Amino acid sequence: MIYITITTVVLLLLNIYCSAASQKIFYQNKEASMLEKAQLAASEIGALDVISPATAAETLAQLSSLKTSRLIVTDHAGIIIHDSYAPETVGNYALFPAIVDAIQGNDVFVWHYHDGAMRSEAATPVISYGSVVGCVYMMEQDAQQGALVASLNKNILTITVILEVLIIVFSLIFTKIFSTRLGKIMTSMRIIRNGDYSYQVTMGGHDELSFLADEVNNLTQRLQTSESKRRRFVSDASHELKTPLASIELLADSILQNDMDIETIREFVGDIRDEADRLNRMTQKLLDLTRGETAEEDESREIVYITPSVDRVVRMLSSLANTMDITITVDIVCDAPVLMREDDLYRIIFNLVENAIKYNIPGGSVSLTIDRAEEYGILKVQDTGVGIPEDALNHIFERFYRVDKARSRATGGSGLGLAIVRNMLERNQSQIRVESTPGVGSVFTVEFPAFDTEEDDE
Repeated sequence: MIYITITTVVLLLLNIYCSAASQKIFYQNKEASMLEKAQLAASEIGALDVISPATAAETLAQLSSLKTSRLIVTDHAGIIIHDSYAPETVGNYALFPAIVDAIQGNDVFVWHYHDGAMRSEAATPVISYGSVVGCVYMMEQDAQQGALVASLNKNILTITVILEVLIIVFSLIFTKIFSTRLGKIMTSMRIIRNGDYSYQVTMGGHDELSFLADEVNNLTQRLQTSESKRRRFVSDASHELKTPLASIELLADSILQNDMDIETIREFVGDIRDEADRLNRMTQKLLDLTRGETAEEDESREIVYITPSVDRVVRMLSSLANTMDITITVDIVCDAPVLMREDDLYRIIFNLVENAIKYNIPGGSVSLTIDRAEEYGILKVQDTGVGIPEDALNHIFERFYRVDKARSRATGGSGLGLAIVRNMLERNQSQIRVESTPGVGSVFTVEFPAFDTEEDDE
């Protein structure tokens, strides 16, 4: 409606302008023509020695180009000397406004358009020896040019109406098509809002609505993927949490339902504590994973070096390594400053080294190498453990995925450590690569974007 209203107003203004412009062109042409004729007649009359009805009529008769509806010649007082239309008015005063104005020494032109006819009046003073001695008045009633002006105005109006009708029809068609296409998108959004993430919008064309439909389809695909991951995560989390809870319940029931000596009770309570610790570790890792996904990218970031975090991790895990007879070595080739949360860096290194120890063999080794390669700080964690099968390499960073479930449960693994590592690395614009040979060991290589300060450069 706004578009139709604007176009209607614009076309109306154009109609008025074209009509006025065409009439102005006729006016200017007629003014120039009639004043030229009047001035020619006035110059001939002014050249007469005696201006009388007879001399005026004789002089005007010689001017064959003066074709007009009425021609009047007056003296300086406005008394009619010659009137081609009404000879009986000779001797009377001519009180036409144009004549009165012309006797005062002015050239006058008046143009009227009414009822399809053009009426033009022109008057000019007759000057003899520098004095106004009368005037010449001409009037033309031109029905032909009036009809031409009327026809032109009618044609302009007809074109305007046709254009406006076309605009209205086009607007209605466009609105119907647009509303139908937009309705498809709105319907799909309502369906998606109700939980059907598999619904796809079918929209042809290459306009903005087609691009919007493609974006909606991409969004539904991502929502479907996210919903699938969420359901799998809830299922896996429930399953993993259920196992230690079931063990605790079973051990507690055994204590309550059976007569046991104090040593057996202590053994069962110790098992309950182990399962509770396992449950606590799993819960903490789930919280870490959730915090990592919801934290702001630049939250508490600072410039930290890799070596201090590696030393801290080695100290924390030395007891576990000694228990499993694992040797840990650190090789610092070149340390590098990185911009990230120090706690994230610590957890990344801790999880990688902890996995290298837990999935190692007795008497094995874990080596950590810190190096610098152009714009990246490199951390390499290499072990001599059981290795990872090739078909499992693409899944080890998934939540709750475990290569060897029996060994993972024995070592207290939850399948969340590497998922946390990947999440934290993505949050800090870092990347990780894995190389592994079953029975030989694995190498995890992490690349952190280095962040050099001006002082370091100097």
